Amino acid sequence: MKKLLLAALAMGAATDVAAWCGAAFCMVHTSWNAQGVWTEPGARLDLRFEYIDQDQPRAGSDKVGVGQIPRHHDEVRTINRNWLGTFDYAFSEAWGVSATLPVLDRFHTHIHNHQGAKLTETWNFTEIGDARVLGRRQWRTESAQAQRLDFFGVNFGLKLPTGKDDVRNSDGDLAERTLQPGTGTTDLLLGGYFNRVLASGSSWFADVLVQAPLNEHDQFKPGTRTSLDFGYRMQAGEKLGVMLQLNFLHKSRDSGSNAEPEDSGGRFVSFSPGLSYALTPSLQIYGFLQLPLYQYVNGVQLTADWAVAAGISTRF
Repeated sequence: MKKLLLAALAMGAATDVAAWCGAAFCMVHTSWNAQGVWTEPGARLDLRFEYIDQDQPRAGSDKVGVGQIPRHHDEVRTINRNWLGTFDYAFSEAWGVSATLPVLDRFHTHIHNHQGAKLTETWNFTEIGDARVLGRRQWRTESAQAQRLDFFGVNFGLKLPTGKDDVRNSDGDLAERTLQPGTGTTDLLLGGYFNRVLASGSSWFADVLVQAPLNEHDQFKPGTRTSLDFGYRMQAGEKLGVMLQLNFLHKSRDSGSNAEPEDSGGRFVSFSPGLSYALTPSLQIYGFLQLPLYQYVNGVQLTADWAVAAGISTRF
């Protein structure tokens, strides 16, 4: 059974950030509990890059043209290039903690409809986003007869207001709150997961996480997010893993006088195929392509037709 666990770990990737491609991050789930759980005490480090080009305005589940449904701001395009660094430490087989800090490289342009004039406004910035600290309590069961390992556990933690919420462009115009690198709020993170590792080296997982703001900041409160992920990984060789995921997200509307509740929140389903490759027993690279199956937004919002995420992770 030890060999079974190590085979699964060779295909693992480590980070706990997941979001939807209609916002700042990809929904794809790449945590160790998703791809094979490492239970030995010690540290892991992961660096992940994401590219999301939101160039498709959408109303409900329908694609629309820029300005087809008039708004004070007609959204045109947002390009997100995200770097996410995650440090994970396992104190024991049962307890662990991870911390993730994103750096956001974001370009956004929209048309400001002002007294009959159409003014093009843009923002282009690179800033630190909101950090997340997530603890876990894990249990493990083993079946020698069935040749499998089962892991299940709970995740709990906070999203911290480390990102700015007052970024302006070169003309001094303040960016919309949903465009800012930080929300200004502290959010509760709470969820759970299950992972089964089979004798063949393949595994599957299910993971749920709720992110709920605990406060309002500057008359803005982001909507509660609930994500649900299902995934399967098969071993295609000694070092190569093939991964498939279904990712679900529900986000409620933002609230507050500085929010845009009519144009925030929605429901999203994505299919995410990916590959991982073990360069060494403790160093892996991975990549995912995320393809939306269903996107429903409240009001008018920008969405992406595809996104990619790639990274490298190591344990020491």
